[in-house]
Amino acid sequence: MLVLIVAYLGGVLTILSPCILPVLPFVFARANRPFRSHGLPMLAGMALAFAAVATLAAVGGGWVVALNEWGRYAAIALLALFGLTLLLPALADRLSRPLVALGLRLADAPTGGSVFSPLLLGVGTGLLWAPCAGPILGLILTGAALNGASAGTSLLLLAYAAGACTSLAAALLFGHRMFARMKASLRTGEWLRRAAGAAVLAGVGAIALGLDTGLLSRLSGGGTNALEQALLDRLGPPKPAVPQSARQDRGGLMLTSAEAPAPAPAFTPRPLRDQGPFPALAGATEWINSPPLTPEALRGKVVLVDFWTYSCINCLRTLPYLRAWAEKYKDAGLVVVGVHTPEFAFEKRPANVRRAVKDLEIGFPVAVDSDYAIWRAFGNQAWPAFYFVDAQGRIRHQLSGEGQYAKSEQVIQQLLAEAGQTRVAAAGLVAPQGLGTQAAPGTEPVRSGETYIGQERAEGFASPGGLVAGRTHAYQAPAALRLNQWALAGDWAVDAERAVLARPGGRIAYRFQARDLHLVLGPAADGKPVRFRVRIDGQPPLVDHGFDTDAQGVGTVDAQRLYQLVRQQQGARERLFEIEFLDPGAQAYAFTFG
Repeated sequence: MLVLIVAYLGGVLTILSPCILPVLPFVFARANRPFRSHGLPMLAGMALAFAAVATLAAVGGGWVVALNEWGRYAAIALLALFGLTLLLPALADRLSRPLVALGLRLADAPTGGSVFSPLLLGVGTGLLWAPCAGPILGLILTGAALNGASAGTSLLLLAYAAGACTSLAAALLFGHRMFARMKASLRTGEWLRRAAGAAVLAGVGAIALGLDTGLLSRLSGGGTNALEQALLDRLGPPKPAVPQSARQDRGGLMLTSAEAPAPAPAFTPRPLRDQGPFPALAGATEWINSPPLTPEALRGKVVLVDFWTYSCINCLRTLPYLRAWAEKYKDAGLVVVGVHTPEFAFEKRPANVRRAVKDLEIGFPVAVDSDYAIWRAFGNQAWPAFYFVDAQGRIRHQLSGEGQYAKSEQVIQQLLAEAGQTRVAAAGLVAPQGLGTQAAPGTEPVRSGETYIGQERAEGFASPGGLVAGRTHAYQAPAALRLNQWALAGDWAVDAERAVLARPGGRIAYRFQARDLHLVLGPAADGKPVRFRVRIDGQPPLVDHGFDTDAQGVGTVDAQRLYQLVRQQQGARERLFEIEFLDPGAQAYAFTFG
C-alpha cells in the first residue's frame, strides 16, 4: 500500500515538470466543457492508456515499442485534426455533419452527450504522454522489467498516472472557472476556441519533433527529481543490496572483482551455513543440453547454479572456469546448471540463446529463463551469480560477480567432500586461459563503466540536442568528448534499449579509459550483416584491435551479441573510440569495459 502511495505522489509531482507542457493544450482545450462529462473521461482515458502501454513496454521488448510507435503516429494525427477543428470552425462543421445525421437517427440517445469523444481524446493523449523519468517512475519501470508482467506492475503504473491526472484535474477545474469568467466578460468564446486550437497544434508539433522527450526532459533534471528522491527516501521501500561486484559509482568506475592467476591458497574447510532449500527450476521456458531438471532429480549431487546472460562481459569471463569445473568434477558428482536470464529483449529469443550456447561451447545444462521465473525463485539480483547446493538439496553458499574463482572451487571441493568424495581437494585448482571476450580482465583500474545506449538508461550522451526517442533523428558529434562521454552521428532511431541506424555512414564515438572496449550490437532487422570500421584516436587500431576486428579495424555484425572491438596492449590508457557502420540497420545496445 505504501508503494502505491509513493507512486501516486510521484505522479502528482509531474505537474511541476516541463515534460507535462505538450500535454496541457489537449487538457485545457476542453476547459469550457463540464468536468464530469468531458474532463473526467478524458483524464481516465489518458491514465489507462499510459498504464497499459508502459506495462507492455517494460516487459515486452522491441515489438511493443514498434507497435506503440504506430499508435503514437495515429494519436498525433487525431489530435492534430482536433486542433484544426478548434482553429477552423468551417472544418469542424463539415466533419461533424455525418455525426449529426447519425445523432438524429438515435432518437433514444441521452441528451447529456457521449463520453466517447473525450475518452478517445484521453487515450490519444496517453499514447503521446512521455513523462520525464524521475526516480519513482524509473523504480517502477525497472521493477516491471525484472519481475515481469503482473497486476502489481499495472497498479503501480496506474497509480502514477492517476496522480498525474489528479494534478491535471485540479488545473482543469481552475481553467474551467477562468474560461467561464473570460467568456462572460468578453461575450464571445470564438477567440478562445481558436487560441486553444493553436495551442493544441503547437503541442502536437512539439511532440512530433521530440521536444517532449528531448529538450524538456533535460530541463526537468533538477527540481522534480529531487522531490521524488526525497519521497522515496522518506516513504519508499528499502533498496535491495547491490553486490560490490555489480555496483557502479557515479564516475563510471566498475568495481568488479578481477582475480589474477596466483598460487592456490591452502584448502581450509570452514563452516558453510544453510541458506535454504534448492528452489524449483520449473519456470524455465526451454532446456538446452539436457531434459528438464528438478531439485528432486538432482538430490545426491552437488549443484552449481550460474545465473548469466550471453551479452554480459562479466558472465562470459566466468565461462572458462565453469566449463573446467563441470569437466573436472563430473565423475565426483558435480552438476553445473546455467540459468540464462535475459537483459535485452533479443536475449529472450530461444534461437539466439541456443546459438550462443553452441558458439560459446557450453556443454552443461542451460535453463532458458526468459520469463525471470527462476531468477525470482532464487531472489537473485545480479549477473553473474553462483549458488552452491549440497547433496541434500540445501543452498550452502552464494557469490555475485566475477572473480573469487579459487574460493568458488574450494566450496565445490568442500561440498563434494561432505558427500563422500574426500580426495577431490588433492587435485588442486583449475587455471583455465580464456580467449577473446572470455579472457580475464586487465589488472589496471578501469575508469569507464557499463553505458547503455537506449533512452531508458542512457548516461553521458553528448550529441547536441540530446537523445530524441521514438523517431529517426539526424545526430551530430560534438567537437570534443570528455572521459565517459559518448555521441551519435548520422540518422538513428533511439528507443528504450537501443539505437537503430537508418542510413549508411552512421557513427558512435566514446572517450574511455580501460584495456578492453566491448559493444553489444545486432545486424539489420532482416538479419542482413552490417559492415563496420573502428578507429582509435582517429587511426586504425593495429595491435590494439579487439577479437572481433582486424588490425585495420574492419569487422562485421552478423548476430545480436557482445563484440570485443578494442584490446589495448599497453594497459588502460584514455582513448577516443569511434565506430562507423557502412550498411544500414545496425543495432547498438550497450558499452562494457574491462
